[in-house]
Amino acid sequence: MADETVLHSLIPLTEFKAVLGIDDREDTLIRFVLTASTYTIEEYCKRRLLKKKCLEYPGFFGDYIIPLREYPVRKILTLYSIRPLNKLVFVCPESYHTIPDCQNDEDVPFCLSVSPRLKIERGLSALKIKYWAGYECGKIPPDLASACLELAVWNMSRYRGRRIGMTGAVRGKAADGEHLESSMPENVRVLLEPYRRKTI
Repeated sequence: MADETVLHSLIPLTEFKAVLGIDDREDTLIRFVLTASTYTIEEYCKRRLLKKKCLEYPGFFGDYIIPLREYPVRKILTLYSIRPLNKLVFVCPESYHTIPDCQNDEDVPFCLSVSPRLKIERGLSALKIKYWAGYECGKIPPDLASACLELAVWNMSRYRGRRIGMTGAVRGKAADGEHLESSMPENVRVLLEPYRRKTI
């Protein structure tokens, strides 16, 4: 069996198979459905949800608080200040921290709080931040895992019934009962709403 750690899924393969009582014969379809469902959820939420290494280059304009794109932040790996001629200068960990703290499991945007000492450094134009953010597989919040499970089951029934893109039991014209289906069930959207990135 292929390594489960390479599967981009909000729920483990073995857990999904156990819940649905599916054996190994449908592994290929299950892996596809779980991966497709996870990417669909991440696209809907406008953010990456699974833990990954992130790299950002925010401009520095003298603000002490710098918003980070991905969240929840798990660990800041390195922070560098960028000087003229793209010179990188290492910033020691005592000079910054995250808000909220990296150990926090709240699903809220995180910020990096830097020391005022950085503000007075001449020629500082930007920062280079490398950090871990997102949820580890197996430690996904229950409502997020439930949304992935429901979406994956919904997709499985579409693929098994060879009714991809269509809804209704009658073949023929749309007026006879066949219609284009939505890309995601409404109950899944409701579960995902707290995790959706808020944009202005």
